[in-house]
Amino acid sequence: MIAIVCGVSGTGKSTIGKLLADALALPFYDGDDFHPDANVEKMKSGVPLNDDDRQPWLELLANEIASWESRGGAVLACSALKESYRQVLAAKCHGRIEWIMLHGTAELLNERLTSRKGHFFDLRLLASQLSALELPDYGWTIDIAPPPSQIIDNILMRLNKE
Repeated sequence: MIAIVCGVSGTGKSTIGKLLADALALPFYDGDDFHPDANVEKMKSGVPLNDDDRQPWLELLANEIASWESRGGAVLACSALKESYRQVLAAKCHGRIEWIMLHGTAELLNERLTSRKGHFFDLRLLASQLSALELPDYGWTIDIAPPPSQIIDNILMRLNKE
């Protein structure tokens, strides 16, 4: 199984992704770890990435997803803000992807990002991510307000129904 936990920065993709991977006994990967240095520097400087910046990163992740699928699956935390990005990510995957879109209010996201330490994401980029966000009409959109344990229970319950 491939599960992709998506959303804008501050939604808890890494936290939820790690917890989900543990619950499913699958490896966890963070899409941020695959960004080239130029993308990281751009984001650190408060400059939003454009589609040209993201394309090689998305293609690299698509290759990784295919590799993880062949080895039994994985959970990936990745923003996957636009439908076109999700199409690139899914292009080389032969099976179904469980898309889990984490979503919350701008106020909650601002609060989380303001208190976060040691991450390269610049708070000024949140507005650009929110404006680029295209919520899918497939998969699940999950409210981030509850505690992580409750979010994981919700996701696992949904997975068990399928």
